[in-house]
Amino acid sequence: MQEGVIVKSTGSWYNVRLKDDTVLKARIQGKFRLKGLKLTNPLAVGDRVMVNVEEGLETAMVVKILNRTNYIVRQSPRKKHFHHLIASNVDQVILVTTINYPMLKPGFIDRFLLMTAPFNIPTIIVFNKSDLYTEEDFMLFEGLKSIYESIGYTVYCVSSLNSENIEGLQEMLKGKVTLVGGHSGVGKSTLLNAIQPDLGLRTQDISDYSGKGQHTTTFAEMFSLTQGGHIIDTPGIKNLAFINMEPIDIAHNFLEFFERSNECKYSDCLHVNEPNCAVKEAVEKNEISELRYINYVGILEEVQDQNYWERNKEL
Repeated sequence: MQEGVIVKSTGSWYNVRLKDDTVLKARIQGKFRLKGLKLTNPLAVGDRVMVNVEEGLETAMVVKILNRTNYIVRQSPRKKHFHHLIASNVDQVILVTTINYPMLKPGFIDRFLLMTAPFNIPTIIVFNKSDLYTEEDFMLFEGLKSIYESIGYTVYCVSSLNSENIEGLQEMLKGKVTLVGGHSGVGKSTLLNAIQPDLGLRTQDISDYSGKGQHTTTFAEMFSLTQGGHIIDTPGIKNLAFINMEPIDIAHNFLEFFERSNECKYSDCLHVNEPNCAVKEAVEKNEISELRYINYVGILEEVQDQNYWERNKEL
């Protein structure tokens, strides 16, 4: 057996890079599960695996998944009762978004952060296409930057076209495994091509008719960086839901809410209708962002409704 890492996932076949940098096509032997979750894909890019190389062929069989340090999972876009494993064993995540072109979707940043917060994965929020921003767009950016930097996230404003602030991002990627994700059409592939020009990732403009993003990345794939480190390019995300979470999980993974929660009257406070809630008091005093709180309440209600209907179906 040899050890390798999954560098591309295309469904039933995986590309595995061995320690000598040989890349083999591989299939799965047996069934793999993740803490009882129903998965559409048992393996993800970034997984460290043991493989048996098939003699006389340029293919291998994955026989074991080595322990994961972390993983990022979302609801499957095709099977709503299943989860899709996006990547594993990452050091950090870059969320690529924009103020405009396409317009920033309300609440999307906070929804995305709910995928990285459970494992405390450092997340860099990158606002792309700054060359297209108006004065009002820059004012909105500064407001969002203030909100997210105040709770510990790194925020960049960049332009892939004129390479504004690209060097700073390149420096942060050195020696690390970085997942890059974001909403469809935000220029993720263009940004990665700017970070490392020889990647040659396919790009596509947003739809002139709808103003919405179009997918250019079909499968997750890991690329090596010349300055050291690796990036994992992922398909654009259109929406996010959280069938793997309970309401208290949402409360605990809004980081600044969790920090205040020990001051709430009730240990299981959800920060909505409960009396003597330290989080609500902090929102009223502008010590916690009202925007974050509004997004939190929307996600919480969605999860509560979803769990209510699922439980009633089981009765």
